[in-house]
Amino acid sequence: MPTDLARRALLRRALALSAAAAPALTMGATGSTTAGLPTTPANAQFWERVREQYWFPDEIAQLENGNWGVMARPVLEAYNRHTFQVNRDASYFSRRELYPELEAIRTEVAQLLGASPDEIAFARGATEVLQNLISGYQRLEPGDAVMYADVDYDSMQSAMAWLQERRGVALRTIDLPERASQAQLLETYRAALDANPNVRLLLLTHISHRHGMLIPVRDIVAMARERGVDCIVDAAHSWGQMDFTVADLQADFIGFNLHKWMGAPIGVGVMYIRRERLDAIAPYLGERDVPEDDIRSRIHTGTSNYAALLSVPDALAFHRQIGADNKAARLAELRSYWAQRAADIPGVEVLTLNSAEDHAGISAFRLRGERTPAGNRAIAQRLLDRHGVFTVHRTGLAGGACVRVTPAVFTRFAELDQLLIGLKALATA
Repeated sequence: MPTDLARRALLRRALALSAAAAPALTMGATGSTTAGLPTTPANAQFWERVREQYWFPDEIAQLENGNWGVMARPVLEAYNRHTFQVNRDASYFSRRELYPELEAIRTEVAQLLGASPDEIAFARGATEVLQNLISGYQRLEPGDAVMYADVDYDSMQSAMAWLQERRGVALRTIDLPERASQAQLLETYRAALDANPNVRLLLLTHISHRHGMLIPVRDIVAMARERGVDCIVDAAHSWGQMDFTVADLQADFIGFNLHKWMGAPIGVGVMYIRRERLDAIAPYLGERDVPEDDIRSRIHTGTSNYAALLSVPDALAFHRQIGADNKAARLAELRSYWAQRAADIPGVEVLTLNSAEDHAGISAFRLRGERTPAGNRAIAQRLLDRHGVFTVHRTGLAGGACVRVTPAVFTRFAELDQLLIGLKALATA
């Protein structure tokens, strides 16, 4: 068996090989990606320095960054190192050293979320988390109902419908108005719950993946709680796109992603259950290996991508280097830049309002009233083929399909100008 000294020597050689294989980073004088630069969203030099930390295809304007968030160079390099280490040391590492490291990472993530470490558990993504929260919710009785909206993610809608099939509860659905203010959205949920007093579980999506609608989660949760309704919150797209903690949402059950806007490798999500509400969620399939008073008994992921989990601190470090508030402001600024100009193009309808409280970085549009999935898929394809702009069509809204535009922190205004040129051409074609 190798000695610790020998193991460290092997690891140093592996890290050197990994570093040699990767392109050199453009770093600031002090080693920080943003060293010495004013951290303001409007500072072009600052954001060019951030842009240098990413790889992306040069031949297109990448405006579809909602599927997942690409890793910055320092994070990708760390991921490669961790992948090498996990692959080389295998179970000698995982059975001896991995779990203490994961506990430290769990503590770091919890601190950033404003939660206690015993209130969070890692998963492979927000979808897995939310499906476990929904299917494990054990406060439903015959005669109760559950509710979701058209803006909610498809897999979560399916999970809510599963409750109807397996638990015998009623299923209620609502359609949210497009281009609605926070007050209008709160009133829509209030009216829906008042019209359905038997609802006991409500699904909320902080930022919709379909068109970027931002809903007032905190206010809706408080209003629902007054009516005896629990809320499960999908924050897959909001954490990292916005700067907030769990206290800002005041929800008891939340699913987060680390591989969308926090910049971690694909395959890392976080379950949050407020400590006092743990008993509302049943242990996963009767989990017995983990104590029932441990949140990790509410989700069982099996063998995970250990390298992805070990890279989380590197992603959080890069996130902090940019600054959570800078990042949120920049994404909102990019969205406003294209959306406000696109709204002035005849035939273009932007689906979210322009006030700061109504959006983050994601938004969507319809062109000449086109609402079919095929029509919007074709619009996205023409933007790519004719103008080199990559977007994606989205379906599921009651008002019809649309095309989603999702900038990232590395997006340039020139790329948004490229989008606007394409929209003008398509609108007049």
